[in-house]
Amino acid sequence: MREPVTIRSLTPQEAREQIGALSAVLIDCVEGGASVSFMSPLTRERADAFWQGVAEGAAAGERILLVAQDPATGMVIGTVQVILKQPENQPHRADIAKMLVHSQARRQGVGGALMRVAEEAAARAGKTVLVLDTVTGGDAERLYERVGWVKSGVIPNYALWPKGGFCDTTVFYKQISAA
Repeated sequence: MREPVTIRSLTPQEAREQIGALSAVLIDCVEGGASVSFMSPLTRERADAFWQGVAEGAAAGERILLVAQDPATGMVIGTVQVILKQPENQPHRADIAKMLVHSQARRQGVGGALMRVAEEAAARAGKTVLVLDTVTGGDAERLYERVGWVKSGVIPNYALWPKGGFCDTTVFYKQISAA
């Protein structure tokens, strides 16, 4: 990308309007082998249902949905969520989930930009500890280390690859300052 990527939070209505674009990114990632909770082949209907639930969570104030858009076309090329709703003894914590970048937009700084904005959004929401998990040994793990996340440990056989077979998961955390 020649211009910096645009990262913004979607309102619940915008999230509902962008379900097709969000599903396209999710399907691209799953079909490309990403272990992000779905098995292959991922149908448009299953992907749309997932994003409908995300939009409902955003409407309930349980999560923040961020998207990365190509500045030239406005096309959604990535997304990440900040899960705000936590148990009552963890009001200071949030989870980072479904950090996805379309295969055609990778290695252009989109993931790093999404993570920076997610951390800022979490801080504005009063969160001070962030947690995420990712497939061990992949590009995402290297990205999280590069942007200052701390590796907590590896869980063997945590999930399945989209086409089957176990994969290990690495858990990360990051202490941030609340705004």
